[in-house]
Amino acid sequence: MSEVTFQIWRGDRNQGAFQEYKAEVTEGMVVLDVVHKIQAEQANDMAVRWNCKAGKCGSCSAEINGMPKLMCMTRMNTLPVDKPIVIEPMKTFPLIRDLVTDVSWNFEVKKTIKKFKPRKADAPDGTWRVQQADVDRPQEFRKCIECFLCQDVCHVLRDHHMHSEFIGPRFLVYTAALEMNPLDTEDRLKDLKDQHGIGLCNITKCCTKVCPEHITITDNAIIPLKERVVDEFFDPLGGLFKMFR
Repeated sequence: MSEVTFQIWRGDRNQGAFQEYKAEVTEGMVVLDVVHKIQAEQANDMAVRWNCKAGKCGSCSAEINGMPKLMCMTRMNTLPVDKPIVIEPMKTFPLIRDLVTDVSWNFEVKKTIKKFKPRKADAPDGTWRVQQADVDRPQEFRKCIECFLCQDVCHVLRDHHMHSEFIGPRFLVYTAALEMNPLDTEDRLKDLKDQHGIGLCNITKCCTKVCPEHITITDNAIIPLKERVVDEFFDPLGGLFKMFR
């Protein structure tokens, strides 16, 4: 057991500051354990969002020493304790209080993406025939737990605040899962270009780096979507072929 110093952001959207706490840390503890310990023993009114404590609900997203992480999946023995451990709320979204932010914008964005539209069944028994490789390709994207860490670290949203012009990496992943579904027939490419701002992403891969589910967001979702948009709207040979077709 050892005593560790923490600096935790306390306040609301109007004002606030870091407050220092000292807590005893034992073997096997994660950051969320310590936050709960401080909440129970020193700061009963501290606001913190959490649910499963198993890295599957995405609720306890925060910034730990400047890096967006899940508090329940960040083990204390992976953090340096020779200086205070800094815990603060995600910066991309409006602060509600303490470590809790308002992520409702994300759910409004999701409503703007065209939903799954299956093609007609092509087998006599009313089912579909598809290649296993086509089924496997979008499965990776289904692992997303909507922790919004990728949204938090995305500089288009975090630094430039272009929430009205860019849907962010989480919803490019969601769109890719639909676009790559072998049964889907909906066309979302024009929306990606005109409304969802896919051109604003400059593929820095920061979203991939912070994903707790290890989804290869940039290479497997965003870049293929960019390629589809380019092929559809900016390829001169493709445009010529379409004209004659």
